[in-house]
Amino acid sequence: MRSDILKTGVEHAPHRALLYAGGVADDSMKKPFIGIASSFSDLVPGHAGMRDLERQIEKGIHSGGGQAFIFGVPAVCDGIAMGHCGMRYSLPSRDLIADCVETVASAHQLDGLVLLTNCDKITPGMLIAALRLNIPSIIVTAGPSLEGHCKGETLTFIRGSSEAVGRYRIGDISLEKLCEMEHYACPTIGSCQGLYTANTLACLTEVMGMSLTGCATAAAVSSKKRRLAFESGLAICELIKNNVLPRDIVTIDSIRNAIIVDLALGGSTNSILHLLAIAQSADIPLSLDDFEELSYKIPQIIKLDPSSTLTMTDLDNAGGISGVFKTIWGNCPEMKDTKNLMGIKVSEIAKNAWVDNNVVKPFNDPITSNPGLAILHGNLAPDGAVVKISGVDKDVFEFRGTAKVYNHEEDAMKAIVDDEVVAGDVVVIRYEGPKGGPGMREMLAPTSLLVGKGLGKKCALITDGRFSGGTRGLCIGHICPEASQGGVIGLIENGDKIEIDINKRTINLCVSDEELERRKQNFKPYQNEVPRGYLSKYQRNVSQANKGAIAQ
Repeated sequence: MRSDILKTGVEHAPHRALLYAGGVADDSMKKPFIGIASSFSDLVPGHAGMRDLERQIEKGIHSGGGQAFIFGVPAVCDGIAMGHCGMRYSLPSRDLIADCVETVASAHQLDGLVLLTNCDKITPGMLIAALRLNIPSIIVTAGPSLEGHCKGETLTFIRGSSEAVGRYRIGDISLEKLCEMEHYACPTIGSCQGLYTANTLACLTEVMGMSLTGCATAAAVSSKKRRLAFESGLAICELIKNNVLPRDIVTIDSIRNAIIVDLALGGSTNSILHLLAIAQSADIPLSLDDFEELSYKIPQIIKLDPSSTLTMTDLDNAGGISGVFKTIWGNCPEMKDTKNLMGIKVSEIAKNAWVDNNVVKPFNDPITSNPGLAILHGNLAPDGAVVKISGVDKDVFEFRGTAKVYNHEEDAMKAIVDDEVVAGDVVVIRYEGPKGGPGMREMLAPTSLLVGKGLGKKCALITDGRFSGGTRGLCIGHICPEASQGGVIGLIENGDKIEIDINKRTINLCVSDEELERRKQNFKPYQNEVPRGYLSKYQRNVSQANKGAIAQ
C-alpha cells in the first residue's frame, strides 16, 4: 500500500506517533488509508447536508476494512456568488480544489479517495484531482434538491428567484409575490433542481463510470442517497484491493459517451469547459471538434428545467442515467461499451434498466433532432463559441440584431433594468473571459432578467464569459478569442449588426474585413481592475475557453 511508507519500519515511528495522536488504532495501521475529501459547507445549500453523507461513507469504509480520514475542500455556491465580483472566483475554484485534493492525498500518501461533491466547480475539480493522482477513487455527488411549491405553482431556483425578479420589474407579479416565491424556490438542501451545471456534471460523472449507478439523480434528502454513500465507502475498499484506477475508467471512449449524453440531455454549456479540463488532466486528446462532430449525430431526448418544467426528480423517477443508457444504447453507434468502477458495462446497465419514455423520449422519436448543445464559428468566434440549443426557442434560431456593447456585466444589468435594451438588440458583454475578467463570470443575472422581462425570444446575448446551466434564451458564450486577447468581440461597436444562425452553427459580425482591420489598428483593450492574490496568479496562467480555461 502507498500508506506503508508512513506505517512500516522502525524509522517511521514518528509518523505512527502522529497517527496514534489522531486516534488511529493498532489494527487500523494495517488497513488501507482512505481519504474522504468532503466539500461540506454551511454556505452552500448543495453541500449543507454532507455531514450525514460523510458518516455514511465512513461507515462503509470501516465496514469494508479501511481506515477513513475526512479532510475539507473549498466550495463556492455559484448562485450566491452570482452577479457581483465574487463570481470571478467560481471557475478558478475548480483548479484550486484539484490542487487541494492532490496536495492532501500526496502529502499523506493515501491509498484511495472518496470524493464527496455536488456543485458546479467542485465535481470537475475533484475529477481532475483523481485523474492527476491516479489512485483508486470514487465520486459521491450529494444530489439535487426537491422542487418548491407556492400556492399551486411549482418552483425551481431559477423560475422562483432569478426570473421572478424580471417578472416583478415589468409588473407581472407583486413584491409580496416575489418574496413568497424566494422563500419556497429552494425548499430542501441539494443542488439546484434543474439540469444546471451541478446536476449536468453529476450525470456525466456517472456516465464516465466514476460514481455508482443511480448516484447522479438520487435526491439529496433521500434514503437512496444515504445508501449510495455507504455503498461507495464499501466500494472504495474493493477498488483498492483490485487496484482499479481512475485512468482505467476515464478514457477517450467514456468521455465521448459523456458528450453524447450531455448533448442528448441538453446539459449546461459549462460541461464543455470541464470535460476539456478533465481530459487534459488524464492526457486524453479532446477538443471542441469532438463536441462539434457529435452534435450533428445526437438528438435531444429530454428537456429539463430551465428549458421545461421537468426537474431532476422527474429524470430520477423516469429511470435516471440508466434509463438514458437504455434509450441511447443500440441506437447510437458512437456510444461505446465502456465500464464503470465496478466493472459493469454500459450494455449491461442498459439491459437491466427501466425507462419511462413519456419523460425520456425514444432515441428515434426525440423531442428534437437538434442536440442540446452546439459549437458556433464565424468571424466573431474563429476559435469557437458555445450555445445551449435546448434553451433557445426555434423561432430565433436565425437572428439578426443590433449590438449594444458593455465592457462588464454590471453595466449590462443596469441597461436592462433601465429599459435601454429593447427587442432586436444583441447585448454584448465582453472582458469577462478567463483572462479578461479574470475568472470568466457567469451571466445568469442578465439572461434571467431578459427572460423575466419578456425579451427572452426578442433579444440575444453574447459574451466571452460563460453562462449558468440555468440560463435560457438566445445566449452565446465562450467566444474565442476573448476581448482582452484581441478577439473580434473587442472590436464590436454600438449599432453594428450581428447575425446568429444556429442551424448553420455560425455567428458573424456584419462588418467588412477592411473595417475590422482598421479597428484592429486602433484597438486598445479595456482594463478591468488589476487583480491581486489568487486571481492574479490565475490570470497569468489560465488558457482560453476553447482549451478548457485550465490554469497551469
